Amino acid sequence: MNTDTKVLKLVRKTETATSSHEELPDHKLLIEMYRTMYLSRRLDDKEIQLKGQNRIFFQISGAGHEAVLVAAGVVLKPGYDWFYPYYRDRALCLQLGMTPLEMLLSAVGAEADPNSHGRQMPSHWGHKKLNIVSQSSPTGTQLLQAVGCAEASYRYSLIPELQKRFSNFRHDEVTYVSLGDGTSSEGEFWEALNTASNLKLPVVFLLEDNGYAISVPVEVQTAGGDVSRLVENFPSLYLQRCDGTDPIESLEVMRRAVDYCRQRNGPALVHAKVIRPYSHSLSDDEKLYRPDEERASDAERDPVKRFGAQLIDEGVLDQDALQQIKNEVDRIVNEAADAALSAAQPARETATHFVFSPDVDPCSKEFDTEDRLQLSGNAGTMVDLINRCLYTEMARDPRIVVFGEDVADCSREQYLDGVKGKGGVFKVTANLQRKYGSDRVFNSPLAEANIVGRAIGMATRGLKPVVEIQFFDYIWPAMHQIRNELALLRWRSGNEWKAPVVVRVPIGGYLKGGAVYHSQSGVSTFTQIPGLRVIYPSNALDANGLLRTAIRSDDPVLFLEHKHLYRQAYNKSQYPSDDFMIPFGKAKRVREGTDISIITYGALVQRSVVAAKQMEQEGVSVEIIDLRSLVPFDWDAIAATVKKTNRVIVAHEDSLSFGYGAEIAARITDELFEYLDAPVKRVCALDTFVAYAPQLEDAILPQASDVAKAIAELKAY
Repeated sequence: MNTDTKVLKLVRKTETATSSHEELPDHKLLIEMYRTMYLSRRLDDKEIQLKGQNRIFFQISGAGHEAVLVAAGVVLKPGYDWFYPYYRDRALCLQLGMTPLEMLLSAVGAEADPNSHGRQMPSHWGHKKLNIVSQSSPTGTQLLQAVGCAEASYRYSLIPELQKRFSNFRHDEVTYVSLGDGTSSEGEFWEALNTASNLKLPVVFLLEDNGYAISVPVEVQTAGGDVSRLVENFPSLYLQRCDGTDPIESLEVMRRAVDYCRQRNGPALVHAKVIRPYSHSLSDDEKLYRPDEERASDAERDPVKRFGAQLIDEGVLDQDALQQIKNEVDRIVNEAADAALSAAQPARETATHFVFSPDVDPCSKEFDTEDRLQLSGNAGTMVDLINRCLYTEMARDPRIVVFGEDVADCSREQYLDGVKGKGGVFKVTANLQRKYGSDRVFNSPLAEANIVGRAIGMATRGLKPVVEIQFFDYIWPAMHQIRNELALLRWRSGNEWKAPVVVRVPIGGYLKGGAVYHSQSGVSTFTQIPGLRVIYPSNALDANGLLRTAIRSDDPVLFLEHKHLYRQAYNKSQYPSDDFMIPFGKAKRVREGTDISIITYGALVQRSVVAAKQMEQEGVSVEIIDLRSLVPFDWDAIAATVKKTNRVIVAHEDSLSFGYGAEIAARITDELFEYLDAPVKRVCALDTFVAYAPQLEDAILPQASDVAKAIAELKAY
């Protein structure tokens, strides 16, 4: 592999080139590149000026990175290729077609800002028309999404049913993603390289190495101080290094990298050495940790100044022509700033717009077919009915892909006929690979962020990923992707982008031996996240109907499946029809009662039923409401039962303090206080972790006897 390129002179004769790809760019292109580089720098300077005047609120520059970014923009195709830039990529976005006004609209937080409509900091790029997918602040999260974006094209090419359904997939499209040297320390960088190389995906990784992650130098971040040396042995990865302050060298290197990907040889990584002449952002002062001599050395490599001088030295422009370009750019920037400063800000009432889809409402009657329920066949468990739902929905919609750890029957297809098949550790996805093939049902690496991040990228392109996190206890490596990306993409982009992924997660305890790392129930951590639907069925039939709604909705859904309930005989059901759906936000009255109401979900539904039957023998009539849907929840059903019985217990498996039940109890107290004849009571797990020893687990998790005790105490109040 070629990992070094000499600095190229502008005057090299084109007839000495070995291929058309190495031909010298003509003068027109050189001037255009300089103009974009200078425009990028002047926009940075204008934002710095506006920040100093307190007319904008944040600034982070792309200064020193302009040359390689303009080069990338020249060889890539806006609206054709796909882009996941990071915050230094101002010059790339300008070269692709974003205007100075659009960038400054972002800086002032204007409603007309195409990047985020005033919802994100400046330099968090996004542009629907140009295929620049909305980017966020967490460094590195974009990498797996870019891989998923490229993988969507790969899957599309393998699934015949999709060929006529989409027009935004092209046989030679490339996905661009960039990062700084500091981001290469993130695990998701390595996960992204692993999957891109493994699947030979057409992803161009641009590593913009300015030597610093805020104040931390590269030798502290990276073993050996050179990231590209560490990745040299990734199979199919085309590795190139260049001086990212030299636009001509950068252009040739980027062209080779992009051509390599267009030819479907695999991913490419360009390691560009650039500079950072300004501080990390205006919230940082680099003089605190960089000596003057180091900053002066960087200044000598300033790509804008060097390239302008080079154009004059080589006779491409004279001094007057160069100054004319500068004057024109300065005028454009000043006019754009004036226009941006006078642009309308977002109206206050729009703050909650686009938390969820404005087009598809999974709480609507359209998703309610319970009154037309028809059952047939032998009774099946929750596992059976979830599996049936996946089976029928995949037949209905070829966009659905199912992946995660161990979800396939057998990754080595040559053995499929000779083995029973895995189909998930709980067999929920059994035989889906056999039916729909390995292009739609496949195993992922053991990496939860990889699963969710790739799913986001696929969903952005129109696929419908239904992914599995093997155990709720191991969901945390994906938390960045879930909280800051999956749930937030639609809102932060002002409805320009979306990722309606379904994340299935086995959850909960009561399994005897599950212990600390296979029994958690941290529901409230996720119900606090705006933009994320959270669903929690307690029986087989509800699981089937709610999962179908989740798949057909247009929002990201966390679908929680209690492991203890997977194969319980008491929650079995015959099979519903293939259009059976239960809307989100619709609770179910499991048991009628007049004295006390229990509001619950998941495994506590059956324990509440047992306790209610026990207390019925003592003359207490207990009503039980199964929420089924936690975000949104059915407030009308809660209010109705509170007004009916005037005494309420909230029961759930999560810990007592700061849990989901506390929110329900607080709202009842706040809005229904006049209907209460007693305080709202909670039955929950202890504020500790679930232990391995059975007697400890029983003491930690709420039992039917705990619910019965609460009923008796509340009745006696």
